[in-house]
Amino acid sequence: MSLYGKYALGILFTFVLLAAVMLYALPLIYLITGTKGITSVNFFYTRIVLWMVLFFVFLYNFFVEKNAFLLQKEKNYTVSFYTKSVIRLYFTCLIGTSVIGIIIQLLTQEGMSSKMVQISSAFKNNYLLMIFICLTAGVVEELLMRGYIQPRIERIYNNQYCGIFISALLFGILHSTYGTIGQVVVPFFIGTVFAMFYKQYSNIKILIICHFMYDFVSVMIMNLIDTKHLSVL
Repeated sequence: MSLYGKYALGILFTFVLLAAVMLYALPLIYLITGTKGITSVNFFYTRIVLWMVLFFVFLYNFFVEKNAFLLQKEKNYTVSFYTKSVIRLYFTCLIGTSVIGIIIQLLTQEGMSSKMVQISSAFKNNYLLMIFICLTAGVVEELLMRGYIQPRIERIYNNQYCGIFISALLFGILHSTYGTIGQVVVPFFIGTVFAMFYKQYSNIKILIICHFMYDFVSVMIMNLIDTKHLSVL
């Protein structure tokens, strides 16, 4: 198999594993623990499974591709650049997703999905779990979606825009299991912003920090409000 064939198989392998986690991790954990529903313990286990996916992709890269995991070489920047970039990325995502949310709300009257309501109830006032959830999202999703998938798509098609668009699209599709239009469009937007930044500045650490911060602020807000009133149910 050619190197590009290995890249294509790795992308498919990664996406299938992530999709399987989104679809089947909780039902499988229900069977193992004997506890149904999205509890703090069950949701914690789903995050462990995501770390396992990252580990399996690392193994695939090491034994099959036998190449650098991050095809796009990391660039080093000053602390000032890190700070400004994280703030700039955060507010770009915040403003963009707020506008998207308003538009979707006006067009569809869509509320928070029932799954998100259950998840927010599971980590209610559990700050260690909230930190772990956000850390998992930041590290695992950025390393896999931007660090691993994006540059390999770019190499296969020899087109940077394909890498940006397809990786962002896959990122949005993976969030479709939450059951709302917003949970697809918003991640697609964020994925596009992050992918463009990664292509230009080649620094995955900044994206991990920003992703963590964006999610942590979001879950803290969800922790403070009664999400049941935001559900369409």
